[in-house]
Amino acid sequence: MLDVIFREYDIRGLYGKELNEKSVKAIGFCLGQTMLNKGCKNVSVGYDARYSANELFNYLVSGLNKAGIKIYDIGLVPTPLGYFSLYEGLKFDANVMITGSHNPKDYNGFKITINKESFFGVELKEFSKEVYKHLDDDIEENLEVEKYDILSLYVKFMCEQFSFLKDFNYKFGVDCTNGAAGVVIKPLIKALNLKAHVMFAEPDGQFPNHAPDPTEEENLSAIREFLNQNQDYSLAFAFDGDADRMVALSKTHVFCGDELCYLFAKNIPNPRILGEVKCSKNLFDEVAKFGTIFMGKTGHSNIKKMMKEKDIDLAAEVSGHIFFKHRYFGYDDGIYAFLRALELVYKGFDLESMIKALPKLYTTPEIKIPVNEEEKFKLVEEFQKEIEKGALKGVKSLCEIDGARIDFGDGWALLRASNTSPYLITRFEATSLERAKELESMVFALFDDIKAKLKN
Repeated sequence: MLDVIFREYDIRGLYGKELNEKSVKAIGFCLGQTMLNKGCKNVSVGYDARYSANELFNYLVSGLNKAGIKIYDIGLVPTPLGYFSLYEGLKFDANVMITGSHNPKDYNGFKITINKESFFGVELKEFSKEVYKHLDDDIEENLEVEKYDILSLYVKFMCEQFSFLKDFNYKFGVDCTNGAAGVVIKPLIKALNLKAHVMFAEPDGQFPNHAPDPTEEENLSAIREFLNQNQDYSLAFAFDGDADRMVALSKTHVFCGDELCYLFAKNIPNPRILGEVKCSKNLFDEVAKFGTIFMGKTGHSNIKKMMKEKDIDLAAEVSGHIFFKHRYFGYDDGIYAFLRALELVYKGFDLESMIKALPKLYTTPEIKIPVNEEEKFKLVEEFQKEIEKGALKGVKSLCEIDGARIDFGDGWALLRASNTSPYLITRFEATSLERAKELESMVFALFDDIKAKLKN
């Protein structure tokens, strides 16, 4: 039953079902041991606004205490503040954030960083075997922690980094989605004396106004309505549940992560940029004109790893994860990205005009194909083989860095396996909507053939 909670990048499951007292205490104990074995002396632990956070915190801390590692409680904060606690202040050795991110309210999970490295992939799979061994251990409640105010330190740091924004006479909207973002946004806006209309700032794990995922159009309806009703507000920002993602929007346009990446890259001298495989052709073509750009695997852990390998200044996922190494620490931080976007406005960048000036491309939404967990990677492998054999007409090149991204010259198609759920992910982009739909039909027809062959 616990297999489902150990994902590629983190631990995630249903509160009260997979994430219960026994499993979370065992996770805490095994994590503490792992951290000590890696030379860590202490760990900071924070949590987001979910109703299950306090109980899971108590279980996790009890397990960590049994292992014998020193614990600092950084409270209800966005995930990026957990990462920040490894770089500033006491500079902790490890961090665990208890967060369900953008998932439905009954979910929760753990994002783990040890010695500034994401704890994921093979290591996390091996770790799961240790947890199984300790599920029946009798781990007593032990809530001994030392409280640490990372929030004030973070706000102070941001005010110093963006001191030029103080008293900036520009009106904008912010939707904190009743997630963790509000605990930072309110004091930050006040300290910089910014003219912001802030919505849904109170953390509420029931998410009473809308789900905490700003990439879903319906979750932007409230902030969009505010923009449309107030002529002197032209831009707004929305965060996900734990504020490691940010989406910007104007009255007529939602800026995806790859579009924001392009805009940010224009403000970095000789930039070295990384885009995941789902990013638009425009990002790769346009950045190549004034900088260096790489394509990489989806997933925050994969991106952080490649950023170090390639000395990347800035990386992005379409979903709104923006990773700044330029003037920052190289992890995804929606609040820092929001401030960098305000900086662009302050410097006179017309964000909407800059995006409208790019070549017009038509991109489909991300389309998910439900498949069995056991067969998803096999299906992608067979799909890659068929492309290599020439199964699709007009293929210019095939990139297999993460699934199959097929370049047709006038468009591209992507088919990859989700690392976090039983789906294949597809996405299509072309110079016309008709061509994008044609690529979609071609790929789905080939995929159906492959699936039928594997069944026989």
